Amino acid sequence: MKFLIDNIWLIGIALISGGALLWPNLQRRGSKVTTLQAIQLINQGKAVIIDVREPSAFAAGHLRDAKNIPLKELSNRIGELDKAKNKTVIAVCQTGVQSSKAAAQLKKAGFNEAVSLDGGITGWQAQGLPIVK
Repeated sequence: MKFLIDNIWLIGIALISGGALLWPNLQRRGSKVTTLQAIQLINQGKAVIIDVREPSAFAAGHLRDAKNIPLKELSNRIGELDKAKNKTVIAVCQTGVQSSKAAAQLKKAGFNEAVSLDGGITGWQAQGLPIVK
């Protein structure tokens, strides 16, 4: 007990730093797929790609066969995806943050296999994978 009292500041710092290291993993919402998992789903024909970036960013480069539905329009245009309810819907954005929100929105709308591309287009390009303009 004396040890705990004498070293309370060190114990507190250790707990805070441990929490800071765990925070990004706890903060992640929704399901994510890696670039490798996304490629496998796409090649097997089991995935539909939805790019939730603005049209100008989409025009600058996107994944092949991706459909552009900006995040702010997704709730109004979700009916366009009804044919994809039995497939995995991969939401893509620039870094993976907006697509996580889109995947959550799709899950609420009944798309059980809605996921976000981890790292987004930036992560895709970092792996040296192609984009279409």
